[in-house]
Amino acid sequence: MSTPYENADLLMRLYDFRREAELRDARNWVIRSFNPNSPEDYTAALASENSAKLRMVMSYWDMAAAFVVHGAIAAPMFHATSGEMLATFCKIEHMLEEVREHTGQGNLLSHVEEVAAEWPGATERMAGLREYLATLSE
Repeated sequence: MSTPYENADLLMRLYDFRREAELRDARNWVIRSFNPNSPEDYTAALASENSAKLRMVMSYWDMAAAFVVHGAIAAPMFHATSGEMLATFCKIEHMLEEVREHTGQGNLLSHVEEVAAEWPGATERMAGLREYLATLSE
């Protein structure tokens, strides 16, 4: 298990990546414009001009969550600093199994799913995030 300093250092590195222009643009697109209602909507986005954005954001958050799952970052510290992961996850969480089947990616967001399942209050927080995110795309 990492020391608190090592946890903080890795979280700061993740934050630095989030500040990079291309990832920032991709995150903005996912939060504000990506509103899939079906697995087909997800795969349509993968075939669109926004494919790289979607893949970049989903893989970023799954990588960050993998650090938690494998002990490089302590879960409480990650929870305190990475709420955006839940906002991203709630976009497809309700249809994750169908998206996995539809895309043939059986482990899609598996680390995100695991971290969210162990995140205190995540269900309630994601419900509130869904309501808020709906106002951004109106």
